[in-house]
Amino acid sequence: MRRGPDRAPHSGSSDTTQTFGHDLDLSFVPFGADLTAVERDAIQALPERAALLLVRSGPTAGARYLLDTDVTTVGRHPEADIFFDDVTVSRRHAEITRTGSAFEIVDQRSLNGTYVNGERVDRAVLSDGAELRVGKFRLNFFVSPLDRGPATGA
Repeated sequence: MRRGPDRAPHSGSSDTTQTFGHDLDLSFVPFGADLTAVERDAIQALPERAALLLVRSGPTAGARYLLDTDVTTVGRHPEADIFFDDVTVSRRHAEITRTGSAFEIVDQRSLNGTYVNGERVDRAVLSDGAELRVGKFRLNFFVSPLDRGPATGA
């Protein structure tokens, strides 16, 4: 899922971040019930105080990233925990921080910004099912079922 410390850093990444073109669709796409059985099983198997990011679109669509540390870096830098090798992603684009079982994303002054549910944010608490956008990558965030509040309703 995540790049381990024993793996070689990524190479070939550009030093220049490009801004979005006028033809790139930046609209918010609401999350639907389109999870595969494998993705649902991965979410159900999450340990306490963990979360999962699913890449929904972009060059690495289908990738999954386990969030199980207090700080996870996202960017085009070869040593980022979540490495997106694309010029629309800044080298140090964002950090995802965990406090207890709560997660927050913090933009690191990226050129193209960090979006949560279609809105550009400097910092935002992440809720279960939230859509994130980093460069041209769209992701969904899921918390461990063990950290969700009790179900409500009749």
